[in-house]
Amino acid sequence: MVLKVFFPSCCSLADSGILIGRWISEQNSAVILAVVHFPFIPVQVKQYLGEVQRVTKVGVSVLGSWSNSKQEKEESLSEFLEDLGTIFCHEPWIQISKEGDSKFWSCSTLRKHSKNPPEEEIILVYYDQRKVMLSHLHPPLDTAGQRAEDASKLSAIFDTVARSQVLFMTDRYDEGPIKLTHWQSDGVEASIIVELMKQASVPACMLLTFLLSLLSGICRSRVLKFWPLSFLWSKLSTCEQLGHRLQHLQIISSNKKAQNQNQLMRKANIFVSLLIDVALGILLMSWLYRKNRIGHLADTLIPVADHVAEELQDLLQWLMGAPAGLKMNRALDQVLGRFFLYHIHLWISYIHLLSPFIEMILWYVGLSACLGLTVALCILSDIIALLTFHIYCFYVYGARLYCLKIYGLSSLWRLFRGKKWNVLRQRVDSCSYDLDQLFIGTLLFTILLFLLPTTALYYLVFTLLRLLVVIVQGLIHLLVDLIDSLPLYSLILRICRSYRLAAGVKFRVLEQQDGKPLRLLMQINPLSYRGVVQMYRLPTYSCYPRDSWASLCKKLFLGELIYPWKHKGEKQN
Repeated sequence: MVLKVFFPSCCSLADSGILIGRWISEQNSAVILAVVHFPFIPVQVKQYLGEVQRVTKVGVSVLGSWSNSKQEKEESLSEFLEDLGTIFCHEPWIQISKEGDSKFWSCSTLRKHSKNPPEEEIILVYYDQRKVMLSHLHPPLDTAGQRAEDASKLSAIFDTVARSQVLFMTDRYDEGPIKLTHWQSDGVEASIIVELMKQASVPACMLLTFLLSLLSGICRSRVLKFWPLSFLWSKLSTCEQLGHRLQHLQIISSNKKAQNQNQLMRKANIFVSLLIDVALGILLMSWLYRKNRIGHLADTLIPVADHVAEELQDLLQWLMGAPAGLKMNRALDQVLGRFFLYHIHLWISYIHLLSPFIEMILWYVGLSACLGLTVALCILSDIIALLTFHIYCFYVYGARLYCLKIYGLSSLWRLFRGKKWNVLRQRVDSCSYDLDQLFIGTLLFTILLFLLPTTALYYLVFTLLRLLVVIVQGLIHLLVDLIDSLPLYSLILRICRSYRLAAGVKFRVLEQQDGKPLRLLMQINPLSYRGVVQMYRLPTYSCYPRDSWASLCKKLFLGELIYPWKHKGEKQN
């Protein structure tokens, strides 16, 4: 039978006394939490342990005795420590002693109430009490069988130390009748700055909660649910990002206490993400307003828009001729080309009409960077969408015309085979057609078939242009999602204090000798960086379509519209 004793390394130099901890009978293990020094009164020790049990809900008791022979050399000490077992009545009574300057330790058990005590193999495991208490154990997600049982055993040990935090609030400078040795014996670990921030955060959170509730009430008002405003709110990524950040602020400023470690880490990740986002936005704003960069950007924007329009005009002139030596339908080619050229003319007029106000618009847009870098990136995405609206219109016109011809040809092809589409049953059924229907169907099929190459060429060109804009917007939104979802606090914690995110433990052999207890050192294995991101990743507001290449090619062939992203609650066409 193996008895495991988990001993805190901070108590290895403590004066002689009694061991306080929790006995886990299911694992035949003892978790030592502190050492009570002499002199003490047993009744006061029992009262103190009763108060600790009432507060922490942990079965803390006196488990045995600790003898440091370097400090105490009286021969009667060992007999006195054995007699304490009759006062506190714990079975088994654990006796740990250190042999002077030797590195060897002795550990034995005493069972007074059993006539034939079984022979026990004792394993003495040292652990860092501070790291175990401050760490949060993350068992593997795919635990099964023996791994799940081992994870539950470790969780019991980590939970015992974490829930006994009240026991560690007394240090050796307290004037009470009981003197303890634990990881905070030299003084409670605290920070004056942290305590002042905690006191100041209460009124700040109350004020922020009131302002956010007022703002959220305005956002939920019926005025914003009417068609123009609701349409803009659902389509502009800036509005979506502002709503997303508003939810984050409500979570941070909530006075509701976190129920578990995961909720606490989520709040901390949101706070750090918001803080870094605003800091990067302020840096961007300070860079924009230096050396009149806003004016230079406004002066560059109009020539760039004119150059893009000229390139589109040249492209349409090329398509209206004989592109790549292809023979197009002359009449349809001229109609489509002039139609798109007229739209470009309208677009150029629209840009020049706004040219006097572009610098002022950019100046006010630059101020929005103080709300965060993600808000500035979303505004940039919306500006790109507005500046390329004519390309989007060309794509929609070409896609709808191409889609109409594809579906028309497929329907007429079923007519040749004596089939038709049953709308009610959503299937293809047999059908008999007369001669007139077949003749008209043949004429329409021939016309659509010969007009298809011209339409397909325009559709292909404008689809490529649209995909280029979609890729740029997609990269911007990927950067926004990266800033929104990356658990920065957890990653910083993983770099600076990796023991706070524990994935498990490992044991290193310190001493192994016949007749002596096996001494092990328990070390914490931190979570991997990938595990930290997967476990604490924050949700984002946009859902990128997870279409396969086959699905994307099918949509392109059938002329279905492609959007750079789809928001929650929307279905992609």
